[in-house]
Amino acid sequence: MIIIVGPSASGKTSVAKELTINYGFKKFVTSTTRAPRSQEINGVDYNFITLDTFNKKITQNDFIEYTFYNGNYYGSERKHIEQNTVIIVESSGLKAFKNLKIKNIVSYYLDIDEDTRVKRMEERGDSKEAIRERIIHDKYKFDSSLLQYIDKVIKCDSKKVEEIAKEIYKDYSSRIN
Repeated sequence: MIIIVGPSASGKTSVAKELTINYGFKKFVTSTTRAPRSQEINGVDYNFITLDTFNKKITQNDFIEYTFYNGNYYGSERKHIEQNTVIIVESSGLKAFKNLKIKNIVSYYLDIDEDTRVKRMEERGDSKEAIRERIIHDKYKFDSSLLQYIDKVIKCDSKKVEEIAKEIYKDYSSRIN
C-alpha cells in the first residue's frame, strides 16, 4: 500500500491517479458523512455513509484514522488495507497508518517549493486568502517531525507527474519484493 503525503498543490492527486492508470494500483476509498457531489460515485470517490453509521464504525474501531473537516467526518477503514492500493492522507493519517507497523505500507512525501505551489493554486482558481491559509496550514501540518513517518521524500520541483509516479512505483516495488 502506498501513502502519499504532501502540502497543498504538491501534486498528490495527480500522482495517485497516475499510479492507478499506469501501474495498476487501486484507490483506497475512504468514508465520509458528506453528501456526494453531482459527479461523485459511491464506492468509487468515497463511501458515502450516514453520521449514525460513521459513529457506529468509530465505536467498533473500524477506522485506522478519522477526522472532522468542514462539517463532515472522513475516515479510513481497516478493511480496505491491501497491497497495490494508494491513499492520500494528512499528517495525522500518516502517523495512524505507520503506527500499524505493517511492512507493506510505504509512505512518500511530495516535496515541492512554495512558489510552485502558490502558482498551481492560483491557476486552479483558489482565492488569495485561501492560498495564504493553505500555506500557513501546511507549514504547521508538515513540519520536520513528520519525517520520521516518511519512507521516502520525493523532490518534485522540476519533475512531471509521470516521472514522480514512476519513481514511486520503482521504489515501492523494490521495497515489497
